[in-house]
Parts: sequence; structure tokens; C-alpha cells
Amino acid sequence: MQSTAPNALEYLETLPADRKEAMRKLRSILLENLPDGFTESMGYGMLGYGVPHSIYPAGYHCNPKDPLPFIGVASQKNFIAIYHMGIYSSPELLEWFTSEYPKHVKTKLDMGKSCIRFKKVEQIPYELIAELATKMTVEEWIGIYEAVLAKSRK
Repeated sequence: MQSTAPNALEYLETLPADRKEAMRKLRSILLENLPDGFTESMGYGMLGYGVPHSIYPAGYHCNPKDPLPFIGVASQKNFIAIYHMGIYSSPELLEWFTSEYPKHVKTKLDMGKSCIRFKKVEQIPYELIAELATKMTVEEWIGIYEAVLAKSRK
């Protein structure tokens, strides 16, 4: 369910009532915990947090006009999703997250590549998401991104 909302506040207003509070809380957590340099925008029809062109002028290789994406948060049809590119690209971060998750949530982790899915808003581990947001700086993300990109172009 991609949104055409031009900004985060308008996006949040379009959400179903049962999702608004969870999405607002996730947005707040990311804004408070992401390291300096990441900025909020709308991207791919969802809330996006990435590296702006002022820091990484090359932008995203798939579309250089877009900032380098890092995290996306979306209210999909049947779940809320957090798309974390750092988890997808860093085996160490993935290992940390998957080992920490059961300490916060009793249900099985529903995850694929960069997508963490929450079918029930009451099972979103906000404290864990807050800690996850702190785990990678802009510089670390750019380094990982460029290394993965270089490897894929060989």
C-alpha cells in the first residue's frame, strides 16, 4: 500500500485508526535515536530515513535522484513493516537483532531480508527498535553500502 502523501505528517493522517499510534511511536523513536546525519523523507510510499544528498551526493544507485535509503516504515495491508537496509547488509547487525528479538517479544520473528513485519501492533518491541536505530552511523552505512555495491559490480 504505497502512499502518495508528500510528507510524514500527512502520511500518518491517512492511516487506519488502529495503526496511527504505533506508526507515530515508531516515527518518534527513529527521529530520537537515529545518529546525526540521517534525515526523514517520504520514499517509496512510506516513511523513509536515509542519507541526504548533502552528505552523499551520489544518491541511491537505483535512482540517483533519491537519497541513500537506510530505514523505511510502512503500514501495509496486513502488517506494519520496518525495512532496515543495515540488517540486510551487515551480518553482525542481523545476528545481534535476531538474538535480541526473543528477549523482547514472545512470538516468532517474522522477517525477510530487510523487512521486519509486525502483524499485531501490541507486539512491536519499541525499545528494541530504538536500540537498533542507534547501531549504525551514517559513515558506517555509506561504507557498507559502497562495499556491497562495488562487490555487485565486479
